[in-house]
Amino acid sequence: MEIRDTRVLILGGSGLVGMAIARRTLRHRPARLTITALTENETEEGFAELKELAASGTEIARDWGDLMVATEFKDEPRRELVESPEKRRVLLDDIYGPLARERLERFYLYQLLTAEKPDIVVDCVNTATAIAYQDVFSSVKQVRAQLNNDCENINDVVERHLAIIYMPQLIRHVHILLEALRDAGTQFYLKVGTSGTGGMGLNIPFTHSEQRPSSMLLAKSSVAGAHSLLLFLTARTPGAPAVKEIKPTAAIAWKGIGDGPLSWRGKALERFDATEPVPFAEALDDEKVVWEKLDGQLEAVHIDMGENGLFSRDEFEAISALGLMELVTTEEIAQAVLREIRGKPTGLDIVSALDSASMGPTYRGGVLRELALRRIEELEQQTGTRSVAFEMLGPPRLSKLLFEAHILELLYETLEMAAELDPEKTAKDAANLLAANGGLRVGILSIGLPVIDPDGDNVLRGPELKVRPDEGAAVDEKLIARGWVDLRSSNWKLWRDRIQNYIKEVATAPGPDQGSIADLDQASRSDKIRPGALVAWIFKREDAGERAKR
Repeated sequence: MEIRDTRVLILGGSGLVGMAIARRTLRHRPARLTITALTENETEEGFAELKELAASGTEIARDWGDLMVATEFKDEPRRELVESPEKRRVLLDDIYGPLARERLERFYLYQLLTAEKPDIVVDCVNTATAIAYQDVFSSVKQVRAQLNNDCENINDVVERHLAIIYMPQLIRHVHILLEALRDAGTQFYLKVGTSGTGGMGLNIPFTHSEQRPSSMLLAKSSVAGAHSLLLFLTARTPGAPAVKEIKPTAAIAWKGIGDGPLSWRGKALERFDATEPVPFAEALDDEKVVWEKLDGQLEAVHIDMGENGLFSRDEFEAISALGLMELVTTEEIAQAVLREIRGKPTGLDIVSALDSASMGPTYRGGVLRELALRRIEELEQQTGTRSVAFEMLGPPRLSKLLFEAHILELLYETLEMAAELDPEKTAKDAANLLAANGGLRVGILSIGLPVIDPDGDNVLRGPELKVRPDEGAAVDEKLIARGWVDLRSSNWKLWRDRIQNYIKEVATAPGPDQGSIADLDQASRSDKIRPGALVAWIFKREDAGERAKR
C-alpha cells in the first residue's frame, strides 16, 4: 500500500529495529508516525531524532506502557502486579475471564490503537521474550515445594503461578490485537518476530547465563512459534487487516560502538577485586565477604547490541562468527518491512510461508562485521584497554573460555607457540599474570566468574557466582567447565590440544583457490591468538553448536 499521508504506528519503535524502520518510513512522508516503548524514558532519544528527520508535513508522536495489561497497570512493573494480591486478581481476570467489550476496552493496547487509528501498524515488540522470561519453570518449583510442605498460603503461590503461564497471555494478547485492529480500521499489520535462538537449533550455545539447553530460551522459541501461527489465523479472520510477519534469524546488530561505563538493564556493573585465595568452602559461602568492592564501575570498549546489551570485542566476534549466530543488520530488516508494506513481496513473510521465510545472515552483515571488529580494536588501542567478556550474553562458559584464551593471548605471541605450551609452566605463568594484572582480575571477578588457582584448592571470587553447585552438592568438573576460570595444568593441556586441532583444521581447510567451498574468515587464518575466533571454533566443534541453516 502507499505510505504517503497515512498514519503509521510502530510498537516498540524506540528500539534498534523499530528506529531503523521509522527512519526508512519517514522517506515516504506519512501524515503521522507514532513510536511506543515500555517507558517514557525509552522513547525520548528516538522521538527527538525522528522529529529532526521528519519532513514538514509529518507529525511525530510517542506513547508508552505495557501492551499486555489494562491501561490502569500500563506503567507498573509486571513483578509488582504479580506480587500484589489485589492487582494480581484483576490481572488474572483480564487474562482468563471472557473477553467482553467492557474488558476489551480496558486494555492499553486496545485504547492505544483505537485512539491512534493507524492505517499501518509495525509491531517490533519482542513479545516472546516478554512472556517467556517470566520463568514459569521457577514458578512451578515454588508451587511444588509449597504443596509438599502443606503450605497454608498455597492460594497465593498458585495465583502468582497462574499470572505468568505463557499461552493464556499470548492468546489474550493476539485476541485483543485483532479486535483493536478491526475497530481502529487498520489496513496493514506487520510483526517483526523472533525464532528465539537467532536462527540456531536446540544446540545453541548462547543464552543469558542459563544452563544449556536453556528451558526459558526454548520456551521463548515455543511462544514465538505459537505467535506466528496465531498471526496466520488472524490473517484468515474476516475483517482483519493484511497480516504479515518478518522473522530475523541471526544476531541483529548494531546500535553503536564506544568506550565507557558498562551497565546492564539500567544497572551499573560494579567493580570487585580479590587478592587472597580462599578454600572452596569459603568461596561458596555468600555470607563471607572474601572480596573487596572498588569505586566506580567497569569501563571498556564495547558494541551496543540493543536489547541484548553491550558486548565486548571478543563476545561480538564469537557470537557473529561464521557457523554460529552470524549477523543481519537493522537496515536490511527495515528494507524488508517497507517492501512488504508497499506490496513488493520479499519471500520473507512467515504468515505466507512459515517454513521458508526466516531471514538469515547477510553479505552486508558479514562485511560490516569486519568493519565493526576493526573499529573496536582501534578504540582498544587508542584507550589502552582490552575488553574480553561482560557476561551479558552468556552462557558463563563463553566468558570463561574467552578469559582463558585471553590469558594465552597475553602469555604467547602466536598460536604455534601456544600449541607447544607446557601445562605446568603455563599454570604458574597464568597465576602470576593474574596476580600482577589487577585489571584482568577485576574484569573476571566482577562479572561473576571465580578463578581456581593452579593447585585446585583455592579460589578467587567476587560477590556473585554465575555458576555454582546446588546447595549441599560438591563442585565437580562439569560445573567448573561451565563458568569457572581454571588455572590448573589439566585445563592448559586441554587448551594445547584444542589449539593444535584448530591449527590443523585451518591448515587443511579449503582456501579461496579451491572455490567457494572455503568456510573460514580472514581472522581464522591469522597466526595471532584471537579469543573470539578460538571460542567460536570450540562452540562449533566441541559443543556441536554450529548452525545447520544460514
